[in-house]
Amino acid sequence: MKAVFVEKYGGPDDLVVKEIDRIETIGANDVRVEIKARGIAFSDTLVAAGQYQVKSEPPFILGNEAAGYVTEIGSSVTEYQVGDAVLTSAGCIEEAVIDVNSLTLIPEGVDLELAAGFRSNYQTALYGMQRARLKAGETLLIHGAAGGVGLAAVDIGKLMGATVIATAGTDEKLDIVKQMGADHVINYTNGFREEVKEITNGLGADIIYDPVGGDVFDESMRCIAPFGRILIVGFTGGRPGLAKTNHLLVKDAEVIGYTIGGLANHAPEWSNSNHDILMGWLASGRIKPYISHRVPLSRTSDALKHIINREVIGKAIIVND
Repeated sequence: MKAVFVEKYGGPDDLVVKEIDRIETIGANDVRVEIKARGIAFSDTLVAAGQYQVKSEPPFILGNEAAGYVTEIGSSVTEYQVGDAVLTSAGCIEEAVIDVNSLTLIPEGVDLELAAGFRSNYQTALYGMQRARLKAGETLLIHGAAGGVGLAAVDIGKLMGATVIATAGTDEKLDIVKQMGADHVINYTNGFREEVKEITNGLGADIIYDPVGGDVFDESMRCIAPFGRILIVGFTGGRPGLAKTNHLLVKDAEVIGYTIGGLANHAPEWSNSNHDILMGWLASGRIKPYISHRVPLSRTSDALKHIINREVIGKAIIVND
């Protein structure tokens, strides 16, 4: 069976697709899953390059989001049956043997590609809104709104009753963001501060969701409302922002850093509750993940290139060849 390996840190062209032996015998608490779809994200480009904050030592299989069907269960497994659709952290591989406690049942009727691609982005967005104490009626400014975590934040923000201002770098991306429910969209090529101020009658945004960092963070500090909160989601712009404490002081503002990995490690009950909430929203159609690229497993490197080149809107999904 095929698997996509990071055998040495590097770029997309350093990925290795190769055949590996199938595990013939599974343990009593194991489940065999035939993988049908895998989510891939900007963080995977950092993992492959050895630049992510938590490093895995090569060789390892790329990815940690996948969905598929149960094809075999161990003798002690009672929670699942052959044919069940499940989420797993198996990544870019055709088949995986997983401990039963590492699986999540996908509700009947949920598309496997949507399930494979929604979890990390939507958990990031929901947890961020919780940390920022978002209230209905507040103004939420979302940067990089066409990216995976950004578009999820648009979806979650509207669901929670915010007025959403979304920024992106092209009109094509802004069209999709508008379709996802954003109330106002801004092409940030020439900046965004003045438009945000105009939209908010000079007050600025109550919450700023920033996966970009760098210059975007610096400009955000100049259009945050009194008592506002800036969420530090990532640094796709290449450098972390530098928070000036005098600006925070005079604005009565907060900067909040967070990760879903930290939530899972330090507050697993909260993490599990969020997962259950999101799965329910996905099953009922209350959230609607957007997929712009579907790439065959053997061409996983192309998916990473699309992400690096900022061509992906929402999510890229790795499908079987």
